[in-house]
Amino acid sequence: MNTRSTTEPWLLDYDVAVRAFDWTQAWDDLGGPPDAERGVNIADLALDRHVRAGRGDHVALRWIGRQADGVDEPVDLTYAMLASRTDRFASALRRHRFGPGTGVASLTGRIPDLYVSVLGTLKAHGVFTPLFSAFGPEPIAQRLRLGRIRVLVTTPLLYRRKVAQIIDQLPDLELVLICGATEDQTAGSTNRRTGGPRVVSLGSFLSDGSEAFEIGYTAPETPALLHFTSGTTGTPKGAVHVHGAVVTHHMTGRLVLDLHPDDVFWCTADPGWVTGTSYGIIAPLTNGVTSIVDEADFDAERWYRILERHRVDVFYTAPTAIRMLQRSGVELAAGFDFDALRLVASVGEPLDADAVHWCERVFGVPVLDTWWQTETGGIMIANYRSQPVRAGSMGRPLPGIEATLLARTADGELVLDADGSPVEIDDPDTSGELALRVGWPSMFRAYLDQDDRYRKAFVDGWYRSGDLARRDGDGYYWFVGRGDDVIKTAGHLIGPFEVESVLDEHPAVIETGVIGKPDATAGTIVKAFVVLAHDHEPTEELRRELLGHARARLGAAVAPREIEFVDALPHTRSGKIMRRLLKARELGEDEGDISALESAPERTERP
Repeated sequence: MNTRSTTEPWLLDYDVAVRAFDWTQAWDDLGGPPDAERGVNIADLALDRHVRAGRGDHVALRWIGRQADGVDEPVDLTYAMLASRTDRFASALRRHRFGPGTGVASLTGRIPDLYVSVLGTLKAHGVFTPLFSAFGPEPIAQRLRLGRIRVLVTTPLLYRRKVAQIIDQLPDLELVLICGATEDQTAGSTNRRTGGPRVVSLGSFLSDGSEAFEIGYTAPETPALLHFTSGTTGTPKGAVHVHGAVVTHHMTGRLVLDLHPDDVFWCTADPGWVTGTSYGIIAPLTNGVTSIVDEADFDAERWYRILERHRVDVFYTAPTAIRMLQRSGVELAAGFDFDALRLVASVGEPLDADAVHWCERVFGVPVLDTWWQTETGGIMIANYRSQPVRAGSMGRPLPGIEATLLARTADGELVLDADGSPVEIDDPDTSGELALRVGWPSMFRAYLDQDDRYRKAFVDGWYRSGDLARRDGDGYYWFVGRGDDVIKTAGHLIGPFEVESVLDEHPAVIETGVIGKPDATAGTIVKAFVVLAHDHEPTEELRRELLGHARARLGAAVAPREIEFVDALPHTRSGKIMRRLLKARELGEDEGDISALESAPERTERP
């Protein structure tokens, strides 16, 4: 029997919501806009607010351990439990003289202590930096130095394997907290050089705290989060976000993810990335839902068991993960019941139309693509539960978000009018650089220590995303590609995603990566690297079939001239296709300099 929720969407009529939206009113569901007396603290709104409202016994986190039986034997943490533990963490920070503005970082997997440290830091007015646990020692050291991190929360294994060897490179680090360790275990790990950090167990640290911590006034512009971008094109940029961003997290959780207080919600993004923080921690907690936290790596059967066993209502994942589920075949999915699931959403890379339709066949609901960036702090453009889904589209801007397309030359420069202002594109289905009108609450406030770089991200009151898109006649946006990924061939500008999406439509194809390859005649030709489904072989006949399919759909000028079959595509740790690595491989260049920036992922990457 289908028991899918009949709860009405928060956003019933998009056009009405856009006309009526006001950011001041958006604060009402959080108790009203911050003022000189009340202020705003993300952790208070995520936890303590629910306790004060009598929902302290509601399950906030359902943690599923890595072990095989974890799916059926989860550990539940209520809002009251998390409020108490985060009070202890914040109190211990203060007792150890780590005052407002202290940089705290995490290097852990998906464990409850991570959530305690994030929210405890925010209560104490510290600035939290999440780090991805699969980083190598050098990316870790680089980010800890750039962020001037004073407190690091990690695990015994990650400390031994990745932190101990770089400890002398971290002059600002004063304290390392080891999750799940005893005092005997940490004693042998303590760095003994003069002025080096203390290494203690998190349990011991929490014992110094109090369960009655007074958060105090937190200004909306108080820095809260420092998110580093992936760093695949140079030194990672540290995007600074403030406590006032919480209203964007909360509102987009309602309007896009359609979160209701009794929902079970699962965001598969690793908490080491911005999605795992904004929509794995903040948005679900402010909306009062029960969040699934799975410690284990990706496994299709395990994921299906979690969706069925815990009756997940809303599932937020990445295109990489959806394609990996596709590779496992529809037969595996057919053995599970997803009748509780009412919404699936996607983030990271653009989602091709074939994946949208596959989700609808398997889960019974279409997948809603969303677009945003580390710098935007929250979802900016999306498809919505109550609106028709245009498969392959990014959707339309959120209420309160004004988007436009800025004209660019063939060389990537903005086209300016006689007054020196950027020219906006009004004609439908014309590509331009996607830009957002400044002023939304979760807009990043700085690139840490890179003021010039920050200023260059804006022009004439618009934030420049660097992404190219087109807008159809109904206001839906369609991703074309990153500005530096666009291929110029025989007088045409081609977005890789356009070609990838068409090839991905073919039943033999799971994933495609497209690059421009130097050619003596055309200057550049389009080449596609194709990952096949498990039941198809890489034959010459299939290659010709795919080339013909692409030419029929795209035309000869845009379709790839070459196709190479590969076992897997390189991705960043956050799931984006690393086209630069594909290009370096094609040109026979040394890939080490590029891959070292991210410690390029294994083929079985965790989505």
